[in-house]
Amino acid sequence: MRKGLHVAVAGATGAVGKEMVKVLEERNFPVNELKLLASQRSIGLTMPFRGEELPIELLTEKAFSGIDLGLFSPGAAVSKEFAPIAAQQGCVVVDNTSAFRMNPDVPLVVPEVNAHAIAHYTNKGIIANPNCSTIQMAVVLKPIHDAARVLRVVVSTYQSVSGTGKEAIDELEAQTISIMNCRPVTKKVYPHQIAFNCLPHIDVFLDNGYTKEEMKMVNETKKIMEDPSIRITATTVRVPVFYSHSESVNIETERKLTVDQVRDILSKSPGVRVVDDPSTNTYPLAIDAAGQDETLVGRIRDDESITCGINLWIVADNLRKGAALNAVQIAEILAEKYL
Repeated sequence: MRKGLHVAVAGATGAVGKEMVKVLEERNFPVNELKLLASQRSIGLTMPFRGEELPIELLTEKAFSGIDLGLFSPGAAVSKEFAPIAAQQGCVVVDNTSAFRMNPDVPLVVPEVNAHAIAHYTNKGIIANPNCSTIQMAVVLKPIHDAARVLRVVVSTYQSVSGTGKEAIDELEAQTISIMNCRPVTKKVYPHQIAFNCLPHIDVFLDNGYTKEEMKMVNETKKIMEDPSIRITATTVRVPVFYSHSESVNIETERKLTVDQVRDILSKSPGVRVVDDPSTNTYPLAIDAAGQDETLVGRIRDDESITCGINLWIVADNLRKGAALNAVQIAEILAEKYL
């Protein structure tokens, strides 16, 4: 692995940006210099990295001079503006926003699934990080697809408020406190109360009746798996949980897999940990996945309504594997093989 990369994190003060900095340090990524970039309102702040307090610098067109690698999570509009500028200056961008995911010239990568696609970063100088809910499902689908070919997926998600950002975390906390103290609830981030509630609505509604988040899961999964024939339908739900996304996934395969076979396949799969013992009420929980790198899978059982069906419950920390960790894993492969 190359030593001494000059790295920039764009959107460093957001929930994902902070996690990116944390993961870079935890995994001892070969950083020679780290530049933390954000908007004007964050200027004057600092963030800890390897025992130092690094200043937040303004995200500008000139910020990427001499930078080898940029980890981006500043919002799609900002990434659309600045990622190409950074790439033109020789900075390879790993972008966590939705800005470039479906661009045919930009690889969309989950390292455990399609690490080979990283080589195509030369097309635009940009690699896209998938949607958080897509990543954890793809990590589990891939080994099953390799073993028995996935034909159809029906997924319902139960996504934590941290997927929306710090303001949503604060809103859930404030609403919970208000309700417990018999005070009125204030809504700013979500159209309805999120505390003690479930909202079957993530991102904007589209003309087909699905939300943008749901169609992200459909389209991104096909691109990552490199198989457009997989039929996928999704319902995404926001739930009053602070961290970690949970998913109920129903999979129809071409060839029959037994429950034991699925457990065995997944127990040997990179980035996956099987947590599945109904006799002791052991199954993946959001609170257990928080802070963990692995994607947890359990409630593995036959779908008795079809011949070749399996049901799974998948949980992962949306800020780590669903965002920051996946981006850093891509960066590690870049540093080892390409930069």
